[in-house]
Amino acid sequence: MSKIKKERPSAQPSGISEIDIKFVKLIKMSGWIFLLALGIFLGIWGLFDQLLKLMDIPSDSPMVFVYVIFTGGSSFFSFALGTKLDKQLEDKRKIFFDWMITEFLFCMFCIFSLAVYQW
Repeated sequence: MSKIKKERPSAQPSGISEIDIKFVKLIKMSGWIFLLALGIFLGIWGLFDQLLKLMDIPSDSPMVFVYVIFTGGSSFFSFALGTKLDKQLEDKRKIFFDWMITEFLFCMFCIFSLAVYQW
């Protein structure tokens, strides 16, 4: 055995902190929550309205249309953001602000489409 102790190479920082990993997981979790909300609504509508005929949820209602479009679209945008952040974490600030603007514009589209439809 050598009397000189060999030093192990120090781990190079990968640039991905624990906060970044939690941030990406939180964004993906929000996508799953939106998808779960959409699935629960469609499950209730399919079971109680279509199969059992216990409730009457009007499928041509503008509220139903906006709810389905909003939850499905928000789920899509959240999953897209999480996937893009996995690939390009160094540009997370710009990507996150783009996502916030997209969500805002999407919410405004849903609100105005509901207002126009009811008008």
